[in-house]
Amino acid sequence: MIQQISTEKAPQAIGPYSQATGFDRLIFTSGQIPLVPETGEIVIGDVAVQTAQVLNNLKAVLEAAESGMDKVIKTTVYIKNMNDFPVINRVYETYFSQPFPARSTVEVARLPKDVLVEIEAIAYR
Repeated sequence: MIQQISTEKAPQAIGPYSQATGFDRLIFTSGQIPLVPETGEIVIGDVAVQTAQVLNNLKAVLEAAESGMDKVIKTTVYIKNMNDFPVINRVYETYFSQPFPARSTVEVARLPKDVLVEIEAIAYR
């Protein structure tokens, strides 16, 4: 059975989707963008600040699913500008440890609310 996962510690969905869904021991998160959960506004700052907010939101969703950053097995990173890749990597590596999750990174034309980065994850619990 599929379980809907939600938390007030991460931004609420801005469309017809769940923050995450669980199936058995697997957790599939929706893409997290750099919204401040308390205000629903985009965090003010550059791509490093936005990436940190995204990863904090992702962490909150995973914790609500009885999982965590240490249980992430795959991420997909969507970025507005591939030139930001080194900065995003520096922030990203502070949230994960060895063995790092598998990852795909894709430059996209546009992201919701014109943010600079969005990250989704698959984890276990």
